[in-house]
Amino acid sequence: MGKKLAPRSTLGKYRIQALIAEGGFARVYRALDVIEDLRVALKVFDEALLRSTLASFRQEVRLAAHLDHPNILPVKNADSINGYFVIAFPLAEKTLSDRLYEGRVNLKTCLDYIEQILEGTAYAHRRNIIHCDIKPQNILLFPDGLLRISDFGIARLALHTVTASGSGTLGYIAPEQAMGKPSPRSDVFSLGLLFYRMLTGYLPEWPFEAPHPGQEILKRKLHRDMYQFILKAIQANPRSRYANAERMLRVFQGLKRKTLDASRGRKKKKDSGPSWNEIRFKQFLRLYGRALETRHECGACGGPVSEAMLSCPWCGKEHVKFKGETRQARRCPRCKRGLKQDWRFCPYCYGPAIGAKTERELSDVRYEGRCSNPGCSRKVLMPFMRYCPWCRRKVRKRWPIADSRERCPSCQWGTLPDFWEHCPWCGKGL
Repeated sequence: MGKKLAPRSTLGKYRIQALIAEGGFARVYRALDVIEDLRVALKVFDEALLRSTLASFRQEVRLAAHLDHPNILPVKNADSINGYFVIAFPLAEKTLSDRLYEGRVNLKTCLDYIEQILEGTAYAHRRNIIHCDIKPQNILLFPDGLLRISDFGIARLALHTVTASGSGTLGYIAPEQAMGKPSPRSDVFSLGLLFYRMLTGYLPEWPFEAPHPGQEILKRKLHRDMYQFILKAIQANPRSRYANAERMLRVFQGLKRKTLDASRGRKKKKDSGPSWNEIRFKQFLRLYGRALETRHECGACGGPVSEAMLSCPWCGKEHVKFKGETRQARRCPRCKRGLKQDWRFCPYCYGPAIGAKTERELSDVRYEGRCSNPGCSRKVLMPFMRYCPWCRRKVRKRWPIADSRERCPSCQWGTLPDFWEHCPWCGKGL
């Protein structure tokens, strides 16, 4: 990638305001169209990086510009400016990835989101266009609950560029697509994984064999036919899935009402009073949820857990590999937890050295501890890190929990025995 565009610099009629996101081959900026006086999202590609595919990118953008559907992000403008290939889009409030990281989405809203995503994808499939990179980062949220799918028409070429360079996330890609044989059934697979993640907080991984992590949550939450609908979409064999998003949408619309009615029936049964676990979870989240960043659910008991926890504090299930969504740009190859771009080592497990993706020191409000190694280049640590991400030295600090004096008898890290049955940091019973 070329040099980043500085805030207040100009690119044609656009004044750059801030960097929103960065990928393997493009950056997205919030910018002001000074002619129309509108804020836009500006996707900026380095033309030198694209080289031989630039003509194909232009062709795909022209194709995407003809996709006129409320659930597909429209292209406002595309142009070559000062050595950059620039595409302007309406500016969204956030991505679906951002929304999922903030916490759980209620079932009705989740089903509404799923229907909108299927509507947009089905519209494209009717025109023989496949997306090839459906994932939460490519689903954008606008006011009034509107969802729009971004990168239609350029995702196939973008994905080819990213995977050829050895970077990029393959978490939502169908097995046959990873081998260079995409089809509408590949989008169906990606949609199924996306919906599974939205409904459970877990993302199934290769080789995609049942039982998947979080499958019991899916079974409890959905009508049995909707449960089978999701499992059918994520079959490893393409012939076992729905043929395209059109067929998937028709089946979903027939099951949506059934699922909502079943959910209301379950709620009526619970009107006599919530369970003890529900009361406990709710009280815990109110008091400690933000401080401990417990935005995820245990696949075994449904209790709130954080990315840094090695075990579920409610049921004791080990979380050696993290299955949930992470806000960080990359993951540890061993424990799958999120890593910042400037970290050299995973701070949660003693996995292989990962190397820094940038030499720039990235700040973070969560840094509050200090590495004990006098020769460490950065020294700063986030709560509940086990190893320094800069020098890999084991952290000596016994991390406390704010507003609690309780400690695990085994590891001496902070615990909450009024709520927890197990220490989330070492797994021992409390």
